[in-house]
Order: sequence, then structure tokens, then C-alpha cells
Amino acid sequence: MFKKILVALDHSQIGQQIFQEALGLAKLTQASLMLLHVLSPEEEGSPYGPMLSNLDYYPGLTSQSFELYQNQWDTFKNQGIQMLQSFCTQATAAGVTTEFTQNFGNPGRIICDFAHSYGADLIVMGRRGRSGVMELFLGSVSNYVLHHAPCSVHIVHLSLTPKTDELLKQTTSTLRVN
Repeated sequence: MFKKILVALDHSQIGQQIFQEALGLAKLTQASLMLLHVLSPEEEGSPYGPMLSNLDYYPGLTSQSFELYQNQWDTFKNQGIQMLQSFCTQATAAGVTTEFTQNFGNPGRIICDFAHSYGADLIVMGRRGRSGVMELFLGSVSNYVLHHAPCSVHIVHLSLTPKTDELLKQTTSTLRVN
């Protein structure tokens, strides 16, 4: 069975679901968890780099832009650490040995390289659902990991059940009112 599970997390809405599935697997198999967040400019919510056009015209703007970008990036890094600490606390409270790390780079490569060096038996990660042209131009981290991982990979898909239940409740209450 699994002894070491690597959990790849980001700031997306599926992060909590990924963590819950990994935690359930860890409890079931008595495995330890390693929570990984990869800092990447490609991640949803990451700060945009300052535009470098017009450097010659407005030199003062350049230092202000970089300072603003650096502050935004530091905030983004801190949010990643806070997310990891929160999940780590939850897992520890559930009796699962858990560690976390935050690395910078290409998410697919970092996940695969880290899984190899950590000796992971399983990688648990989410999928954004890109396909077709979007996947061609932007790539797919989950696709890369599936093809390059040194171990098994479990892909978590975003559950639509809560939204469906909410819609059903709204429809039901609307029907009762009328």
C-alpha cells in the first residue's frame, strides 16, 4: 500500500477537495503526507510581472513597478505558506504525519522531481479541466505529471454535486413559493 503520499496543491477552488481525498487515503493506508505548493507565474491568482515597455521614457515607474510586483509576490508566497500550514494542522489533528514545502518553478517538473526525491508512492493532485486549444497553448500540469511521474497518480476532479444540490434547493423553494 501507500506509505508516502505527495499532495500537490494550489490556490484553486478544488484545493480543499484534493486535500480531503489525500487525507482520507492517508488515514486508510496509514501513510504520511507531504503537502507541496509550487509557486509559479502560471498559477491562478499569481501577480503579473511589470511591463517593461517605456523604460526609457519613465525610469521612475520601473522601480515602483518592481517594488509593487515584489510586494504582491511576497503576499502570494505568504498565502501559499498559510494554506499549507492550515492543511498541515488539519492533517496532524486527524492523526496523520504531515509535512509541507513550497517550491518555485514549473509545476509539472517540480511535482515529478519532488515525488522522485521524496520517494512518494502516490501523487494526489487536481485537474483544471483544460482541453483542446487551451491545453495546447497553456499546457496541462496533470497531463505532464501523468506522463512523467515516478509513481502512481490520483487525479481529483472538481465535484459538481454541491452546486447541483444548491440549484435543486433553490428550484424547490421557488416552486413552493409560487
